[in-house]
Amino acid sequence: MREAMFAAQVGDDVYGDDPTVNALQAYAAELFGYEAALFAPSGTQTNLIALLAHCGRGDEYLVGQDAHTYKYEGGGAAVLGSIQPQPIANQPDGSIALQDIEAAIKPHDFHFARTKLLALENTIGGKVLPQQYVQQATALAHARALATHLDGARICNAAVKQGIALKDAVNGFDSVSVCLSKGLGAPVGSVLCGSKELIEQGKRWRKMLGGGMRQAGVIAAAGLYALQNNVQRLAEDHANAAWLAAELAKIGVLQVSVPQTNIVFVTMPREACEGLNAALAAERIRVSMAPTLRLVTHLDVSRADLEHVAAVIAHYFKQ
Repeated sequence: MREAMFAAQVGDDVYGDDPTVNALQAYAAELFGYEAALFAPSGTQTNLIALLAHCGRGDEYLVGQDAHTYKYEGGGAAVLGSIQPQPIANQPDGSIALQDIEAAIKPHDFHFARTKLLALENTIGGKVLPQQYVQQATALAHARALATHLDGARICNAAVKQGIALKDAVNGFDSVSVCLSKGLGAPVGSVLCGSKELIEQGKRWRKMLGGGMRQAGVIAAAGLYALQNNVQRLAEDHANAAWLAAELAKIGVLQVSVPQTNIVFVTMPREACEGLNAALAAERIRVSMAPTLRLVTHLDVSRADLEHVAAVIAHYFKQ
C-alpha cells in the first residue's frame, strides 16, 4: 500500500484531474454498482454529504437511535444542514422495526418536517443486518417516496460475513458511504457512491465542508489498493475476533459477546477497571477503559498480539 502511495500519479482533485482519485472513484462506483463515486477525507463527511444531498432545510431523515450518523457525528445534519433527525429505537439485532419506520413517516402537513430519507447502518455495533430485512426496509422507504442511504463504513465486513457480492450487500440503497480505513487498512478516507446527479451535488457540499483536496492521489492510492486487495482478508479479522471472544469467555467474571464480524464487547465489574487498565498499560497495551470494552480486530493486529492481550487479562483476574 505504501509503495502504491509513493508511486501515485497526482493532479488537482478540486479541478477533477487527479488521475488516482479518479481511478479510485471509478473503481468504487463499479465495485458497489453505482453510477459515480466521490472521495472525501472521512466517513463522517461522506455521510453528511449524502444527507445534505438527499435532504433540504426543514426536511428530516429517519435513523436508528444507536446509528453513527445520529449519535457519533456531532449533530452535523442538524447543525450544518438544518436537517431534523428522527431517531427510532434499534432492535437487538441492530435493525429498525419496519412498523416503527412506517409510523415515523410524517403526513404531508406543514406542521411537520418533511420526511425525505431512511438511513441505515451495516454493520452496526458489529452486527450484520440480514439481507431480507434490508430489502424490506428499502422497499418500504421507496414505496413511501423516501430516498435511502447506507452508512456502510463496515459494509465490506457485512458482505464477507454473508459471502455475498458488495453490489448485493448495498442493493436497495440510493447512496452508500464506504470507509477505506478501519478493516480495509487505508490511513484515511471514505467514498460516497450514488447517482451521477447526487455525486455532482456532493462535490459542491464537499467543497463547502472543507473536503476539497489538491494532490489527493497520494492517499487515494491507499484506498484503491485497499479495495483491490483487502476486502476478502476481512475474514481473518472475523476469525481473530471469534478466537479472542472465546478466550475471554473462559474468564468467569467477564460477559463477552459472540461476535458476528470483527467487534467484541466485553463487560466487566466496574471495580476491576482501574487495576486492569494499569496491568494492560504495564504490558504496553493501551485501551479506553470502561465497564464495557469494545475490542476491534484489524489487519494490524496479529493472532500473536491477541494471545498476548488475552493472557494479560486472564492473569489479572486470576490474581
